[in-house]
Amino acid sequence: MAKNKTVWFCSECGADSPKWVGRCPACGAWNTMVEERVSAKSSKSTTLSARTKSKPQRVSDIEIVNEPRIKMPSQELNRVLGGGLVSGSLVLIGGEPGIGKSTLVLQNILSIRSKKILYISGEESAAQLNARRPYRSCVRQCAHSV
Repeated sequence: MAKNKTVWFCSECGADSPKWVGRCPACGAWNTMVEERVSAKSSKSTTLSARTKSKPQRVSDIEIVNEPRIKMPSQELNRVLGGGLVSGSLVLIGGEPGIGKSTLVLQNILSIRSKKILYISGEESAAQLNARRPYRSCVRQCAHSV
């Protein structure tokens, strides 16, 4: 059975260290070392290749990928989402209490009957969400509050 060991990885550059250090020895960033347990059989190259290394790049150099989007009933919401909702994506809508976040989202997602959508609310209970539903009788809804 393979032994597990602790390795510290820099969240900025992906460099590793056998022990925690305050400053990454590779990129010099402070307090970016994150502890991970790895199998003793794993080689350093396997462990690092499994992690995504990223580096700064110019926005103009990023390749544009046109992903299929789900059109929302609200044209303004489509515009803000870059043309619609990307399947499998997670969208966080934030703002001051009472400005209509839940109402906006529920009015849009409940009208999309061809897709399964998970709506998670951190602010309202399932009963409060149910009271906001504009189409109570025509849609089966699953709401989850955290």
